[in-house]
Amino acid sequence: MNSPKFYLYFFSIVIITLGCKDTSKKSESVTFVPTATIDSTQLETVSLSEQENEEKFQLTEDNAIDFFFNYEKTLNSNKVKITTNLGSFTVELYDNVPYHRANFIYLTRKGYFNYTQFHRVVKDFIIQGGNSDDRKTGKKRADIGRYLLPPDTRKGHKHDRGTISMPSSEMDNPHMLASPFEFFIVVTDPGSYHLDDEYTPFGRVIEGMDIVDKINNQPVGEGDWPMQNIYIEKAEVVE
Repeated sequence: MNSPKFYLYFFSIVIITLGCKDTSKKSESVTFVPTATIDSTQLETVSLSEQENEEKFQLTEDNAIDFFFNYEKTLNSNKVKITTNLGSFTVELYDNVPYHRANFIYLTRKGYFNYTQFHRVVKDFIIQGGNSDDRKTGKKRADIGRYLLPPDTRKGHKHDRGTISMPSSEMDNPHMLASPFEFFIVVTDPGSYHLDDEYTPFGRVIEGMDIVDKINNQPVGEGDWPMQNIYIEKAEVVE
């Protein structure tokens, strides 16, 4: 018959053995389970993940208004400089037309307008930009999203000479929702006031109106498309 000392010795061996097995399992778990400590490699991974999520974001009819409502609150600038192959001009955007202002600055910062064209020129009336026959423009639109903006015609702004405004979509559009990717600038002196109740003025040219007039004087072909392409080489927010 075994003595009590034998059992005490036996149980001590068992406890030590189990303790070693637990330590081994914990050691293995460190290899596969992330810890609370983040090294520089993990930070780079998180950063890349955030970039991918941002790149995947697209504007839609459902989220555009909420997005621009919040985006507009972050803006500290209301001027955009547009450089074309014929010269540059600067527009100042109205503070009280928040969705259209936010949309224009957002697209500018996304680089959308770069390498688009002034694709419609109507003598002594308007120049219209933001489109192109280049497939890259269609791809940029698809990447940004598909959405329209509500008109905002009752803020007291008129279609005076130099006004920048947003055309309505060519889609089935009884409410005259605005096509967010294009804009037009009035060159009529003193203005084209028959547009006031249909389109949304959201800014005005404050510098370089002579360049706008120069664009308006270019010869055009069928569909008011300039016979020589007029490119927007760069649009940039003036901080």
